[in-house]
Amino acid sequence: MNMKKYYPTALALYFTYFVHGIGVSILGQYKQNFAGAWGADKLSNGTFDVSMVLAVIAALGLGRLITLPFSGPISDRFGRKVSGLIGVVLYVAYFIGIAIAPNMYVAYAFALLGGAANSFLDTCVTPSCLEIFVNSGDVANMFTKFSISIGQFLLPFVIGFIAASNMSYTTIFFVTGIALAIDGILIAIAPFPPRNGNVDSKKDTPVKSEKMKFTATSIAVICIGFTCTSTFQLWLNCNQELGKLYGLANPSQIQTYYALGSMVAVLVTAVLVKKFIKPVRVLVLYPAISAIMLMIIYFVQTPGICLIGGFVIGYSAAGGVLQLAVSTANSMFPTNKGKITSIVMIASSVANYVILNAASYISKSGGVEGPKYVLLFNAIITVVGIVLALYVNRQYAKEGIN
Repeated sequence: MNMKKYYPTALALYFTYFVHGIGVSILGQYKQNFAGAWGADKLSNGTFDVSMVLAVIAALGLGRLITLPFSGPISDRFGRKVSGLIGVVLYVAYFIGIAIAPNMYVAYAFALLGGAANSFLDTCVTPSCLEIFVNSGDVANMFTKFSISIGQFLLPFVIGFIAASNMSYTTIFFVTGIALAIDGILIAIAPFPPRNGNVDSKKDTPVKSEKMKFTATSIAVICIGFTCTSTFQLWLNCNQELGKLYGLANPSQIQTYYALGSMVAVLVTAVLVKKFIKPVRVLVLYPAISAIMLMIIYFVQTPGICLIGGFVIGYSAAGGVLQLAVSTANSMFPTNKGKITSIVMIASSVANYVILNAASYISKSGGVEGPKYVLLFNAIITVVGIVLALYVNRQYAKEGIN
C-alpha cells in the first residue's frame, strides 16, 4: 500500500496537537484576566482570586475523562476521521466559548467541551499516525508530543506580541479557533488509511477487531500512563512556586526551558528508538532520569537548578514517555487501537485529577516548604513508574518481544 498519499493527512492531524499545546496552556497564562472578567474578588495585594480559573482548568481534565470511554469505540467503529472531526468541532467551540464566556459557569461548560475534544483527538490522531507510518509507529506517535511542545514553546512569544500590539487577550482564542476550523475542513476532505490496515499491510481492507484480553504486562503499561503523566503534571503545576521558594527572579522561565527540553527529547528519542534502543527501554530510562533530577532539585536549592531541572524534566518526563506507552499498548492490541488509546489516556486523565488534588493538599499542609514536599511526592510516583517499566521489560525479554 502506498502510504505517501496520507502524509498531508498526518500533517493536518499534527496541527490539531499544535493547537492542543496552546489550548492546555493558555488559560494558565491569563488567569488574572479571566478572573477579572468573571467577577472574582480582589485579594489584599490587589490581584484577583484565581481559584475559579483553576476550577475551569480542572474541567478540561474532567471533560477528557468523561468522554474517553466513548471516543475510543467511536474511533474504532465509525472511523478515525469521524473522531477527529468531532474533536475539532468541540475544540473550536472551546476556544470561542471561553473567549466570550460571561462567567465561570459558562466557561466551565466550554472547558468540559475542550476536554472532550482532547479525548476525541487522542483516539483519532494516535491510531491514524500508527496506521499511516506503518514502519515508524513509535516515532510517528512521539511527534504528537513534539507538536504539543511547539505550541507551548511559541505561546509566550505570541502572548508578548499581542500585548505589545495592544490587542485584547481574547485575540489568540479567536485566531486559534479559526485556524483549527480551517484545519478541520482539510481533515474532512483528506484521505485516511483503512482502520487497522497496518495489522496486515498487504491488504487494503480493514482487519476485524478482536476481543481485548488484558494481561499483567498490558495493565502495567496502562499504569505507566498514570505515573508518567503524574511526573510532568506535578512539575508543570508546581514549578512556579518552587522557583519563587528558591529565589528565582522570573519563575516563568522554567516553562520555556521545560518546553525546549521536551522538543529536544522528541527529536533525540525519535532517532534512538528508530536505530538504537527499544521503546520499552525508554520507559525505564527516562523516568529514571526524572527521578534523579527531582532529588537533585530537592537537595540543591538554587535558582539555577530550577531552570536546569525544567529542561531535564521537560526532556525526560514530557518528551514522549506517554506517547511511547500508548504506542506500546497499541502494539499489544493492534485491532483495538482506539479503545486501548482511550484506556491509557483514561489512566493519564485520572492522574491529572487525583495526583494534582493530592499535591494541592500536600502543598497546603507543608506551608512555605510545600513545593519541596511535592517534589518528594513526585519522585515517589516516578519511581513506581520505573518499577512498572522494569516489569514490562522483563516480560518482553521472557516472551522474546522486540
